[in-house]
Amino acid sequence: MASEHTEQKQSLMDKAKEFVADKIAHIPKPEASLDSVSFKSMSRECITLHSNVNVSNPYDHRLPICEVTYTLKCGGKVVASGSMPDPGWIAASETTKLEIPAKVPYDLLISLMKDLGRDWDIDYELHVGLTIDLPIYGNFTIPLSTTGEFKLPTLKDMF
Repeated sequence: MASEHTEQKQSLMDKAKEFVADKIAHIPKPEASLDSVSFKSMSRECITLHSNVNVSNPYDHRLPICEVTYTLKCGGKVVASGSMPDPGWIAASETTKLEIPAKVPYDLLISLMKDLGRDWDIDYELHVGLTIDLPIYGNFTIPLSTTGEFKLPTLKDMF
């Protein structure tokens, strides 16, 4: 009798777990896209490249962004990586644009010069993890990536 009661309890727990898992799987989640990388500015120490993450929020209340992590590779080498803890909120029922700046020191660029050729184009891969705190669900990370090439500015472009 005790065994039968335990089996019924287990069966009920399994059904409850399946129900909750099914409901969570069908909760609408924010969606995001990643723009291509482009040149933003230069200083004495580095150049700053940037990309934008566009995040759409399906809810009628804003959502906190826990963290944005990024890794930028050029010529197969990691040239910039980091995280942006607590970068803000995703607006309610809208698309929010987040800028991801990546500062690349000149010494890394010089090591890539062999791959540049005459056209000053650099192939890149950008990987981003956007972690959002969803109600009931908890932390949810959206993995994003983009590849392409960007052109380094020449002296002529700056003056």
